[in-house]
Amino acid sequence: MADSKLRVAVIGCGGTISTEAATPLDFIDYPETGRKLEIDEVLAALPEAVHELAAYVPIPFRAVGSSAIGPGEWAALAGIIDELAAGATDLAGVVVVHGTATLEESAYFLHLTLNTDLPVAFVGAQRPLNTIGTDAVVNFAAAVRTVLSPEARGKGVMVVLNDEIHCARDVTKTSTYRLDAFRSVGWGPIGVVDADRVHFHRAPLRAHTAATPFRITADADLPRVDISYSYAGADATAASAFLEAGASGIVSAGFAPGMPTPLERRFLEQCAASGVAVVQSSRVGSGRVAPRCYLEDKHWIAADDLTPQKARILLMLALAAKHDLAAIRADFKLY
Repeated sequence: MADSKLRVAVIGCGGTISTEAATPLDFIDYPETGRKLEIDEVLAALPEAVHELAAYVPIPFRAVGSSAIGPGEWAALAGIIDELAAGATDLAGVVVVHGTATLEESAYFLHLTLNTDLPVAFVGAQRPLNTIGTDAVVNFAAAVRTVLSPEARGKGVMVVLNDEIHCARDVTKTSTYRLDAFRSVGWGPIGVVDADRVHFHRAPLRAHTAATPFRITADADLPRVDISYSYAGADATAASAFLEAGASGIVSAGFAPGMPTPLERRFLEQCAASGVAVVQSSRVGSGRVAPRCYLEDKHWIAADDLTPQKARILLMLALAAKHDLAAIRADFKLY
């Protein structure tokens, strides 16, 4: 029977889904007091019904909270998955077990950089693996069922939690502790995982994975891009510090519909004039920042509907690809 199961690679990155809490009711202190499990330990803790879904190929990567995962790990993950896709022709899909804090950023980076149409799903949990009411097991099972679905191929990188399938570009974490924390604000999920079947009701329209120009190496040295968060009365202290630290680009997380304070604006205008890439996004989490005349005139880039953290990722990749201002503006419309 084991030989008849489809093979799914499972990459372990740690996170709440891989955490053994100190007590069954610890939903708060576990990041500091719990133990992060390696991926083979996570798989061993799953019930037999989950093991009946597929033959798992565990791939240890990290056993950390996702606040410890960043661009270096993203590039390494992209290399691992591309290598898996190229070398294992019998692989049905890849599930990345990841903490929820930066899950949306890791997923979007891979959504833009992977060179394969193999189904890839990121999965996390809001409650540790061994706590009462954990969502770790059902989320993992839903992610496996998603990548096993024939309809999942070519959908790019997906994020699967709470029986919903989201496009990595659209999804964001919207709650600290609720089980329905991940939402694609304004657009909704691209599919659902029901008891009887995995159902996709739309497909991503923006280019992704092999259809993008963003090919990177596992040891890629990505340019520094920082986010300057606007608030009432903010000056240019943060943006100035980022520039001094060597930032090649700055994303302004401005007020809706996309504007910083006057002091921030003045400094960022100078940055753009000197050749630093400036992207205007919004801190509110939904809605577009349109390419209005001011942004065009000052050589800024409109973030469209990307959150500041995702605008940062796209800008990093565009700068790494040596795209000029016109090309970067096009990138924010295409991806």
